[in-house]
Amino acid sequence: MNTYKVQARFFGIFFILSFLFYGLGSGLIESVIGVPDILSNVYANKTRIIIGAILMAILHTFTNIAMPVLILPILKKYNKYLSYGYLSAAIAATVTLVVGAIFLLLLLPLSDEYLKASSVLVPNLDIMAIILKKGGYFSYQLGMALWSLGGFMFCMILYQSKLVPRLLSIWGFAGYVIFISGTILELFGYNIGVLLSLPAGLFEISLSLWLIFKSFNTHKLNSN
Repeated sequence: MNTYKVQARFFGIFFILSFLFYGLGSGLIESVIGVPDILSNVYANKTRIIIGAILMAILHTFTNIAMPVLILPILKKYNKYLSYGYLSAAIAATVTLVVGAIFLLLLLPLSDEYLKASSVLVPNLDIMAIILKKGGYFSYQLGMALWSLGGFMFCMILYQSKLVPRLLSIWGFAGYVIFISGTILELFGYNIGVLLSLPAGLFEISLSLWLIFKSFNTHKLNSN
């Protein structure tokens, strides 16, 4: 029982760390590429790009995969298929996000070529930079759609098991449905921004804090 409590608390800690790693990493990179002259700014701020990519593709990957792996022994007691579905969606989402980080890392060698290129080639390199930036953007949206799908399965298990208050599980359902709707709209070209990600983001923070300070419902764990 103490082992399950420790797993739940580490899950909550990793959830918050995962959120911070990706948020900080993407924020660093966006501060560099969110300007009209992308490649010149990338060349002048390579360190920010590298640190951002490490946060997004290495540290975030570790915590994001560790979460479902850590909690799998608990969840599969209640629904084995949804538990492995959650794990699979988390892995697929994380790999997709790593691909997006690689697209953004490719701006580094492109910026080197940009500084050496003739005026004839510069427009072509600018177009390539925009394509790589878009590749990172689309990878993020697809990754978040997969993550939301996994989160929906996760919340279904929480609702069935009553490991946390059902109101929290329902909040998660609603948050992930809204989030996946936002990612699909973004893929179709509608600029939603962070608005539709807020309910799911606030749920994840609230759940993390609940698990860190309260853990799971030990009565429900005892009954299984």
